[in-house]
Amino acid sequence: MKRTRITLLTLSLLLLGNLLFGQELKCDIRVNANQVSGTDRTVFQNMQTALYEFINNTKWTNINFKTTERIECSLAITIKERRGTESYTADLNMAIRRPCYKASYTTPILNYVDQNFYFDYMDGVPLDFSINTHMSDLTSTIAFYVYMFLGLDFDSFSQNGGAPFFAAAQKVVDNAQSSSQPGWKAFDGNRNRYWLAENLTNSAYAPLHSFLYEYHRLGLDVMSEHPDEGRAAILKSLEYLQTVHSSYPTCFFLQLIIEAKRDEIINVFSEGTQQEKTKASNIMKEIDPAKSSQYDAILQGGSSRRG
Repeated sequence: MKRTRITLLTLSLLLLGNLLFGQELKCDIRVNANQVSGTDRTVFQNMQTALYEFINNTKWTNINFKTTERIECSLAITIKERRGTESYTADLNMAIRRPCYKASYTTPILNYVDQNFYFDYMDGVPLDFSINTHMSDLTSTIAFYVYMFLGLDFDSFSQNGGAPFFAAAQKVVDNAQSSSQPGWKAFDGNRNRYWLAENLTNSAYAPLHSFLYEYHRLGLDVMSEHPDEGRAAILKSLEYLQTVHSSYPTCFFLQLIIEAKRDEIINVFSEGTQQEKTKASNIMKEIDPAKSSQYDAILQGGSSRRG
């Protein structure tokens, strides 16, 4: 569970890209090409293997992770079209989970489908990546989300702990401005890699980082031993989402947080005082109006005592 504090380390020290220490990720990779007909399936099996090794065997930081500390995540690539012999269009479905202290429960941090995944892959050619240059849309996209996974995980263990990794993801985006493929630029849409990196490095959205830390470390991690204390911290953390929503209601990462945490928040506040239930329900209805009716379940749940 412990994550080394890294906020004072430089980006260059973190992004060594070598095999000196234990790897950071325990990432499940799946490549589904059922939508593509008339193609040798071996190439997709090899692609899956190559991506698994690229993600799980690359050393992304200089931090030594124990096997039990490796970050649990998954990437599912659904090939939608093969263009020529080496070019592909796909959806990239990603998820990252985090264990809760002294509990068997793992909490979702991010669940997102990137629908702008265009890349070239040549079977048998090694996958190369450099933090200093855009080498390919395939490895840059995968590396971008690896840094996102690292940043989100570290943010959940220490205040602003993920900052160096979000900076690395931003550098990947900056390098990819030369790419002709969508997903990297501001004008490609408002839900893409460009805006995800922007949201997580822009100080205007700083309360979202406080949410990630307090919700997980002061809230969920406390719930197994001190449920009332943990629930109170989670309720306070919702105010950070409310703050961002009041000024930036269309913030992309805020929307991703809500989508990942909606069901969990409802479950957390199925217990607690009536005052807690009412406040949590009101905040979530304000920041997630399209799903407002779902938060009625908070008020309908059984309360452990009157507030």
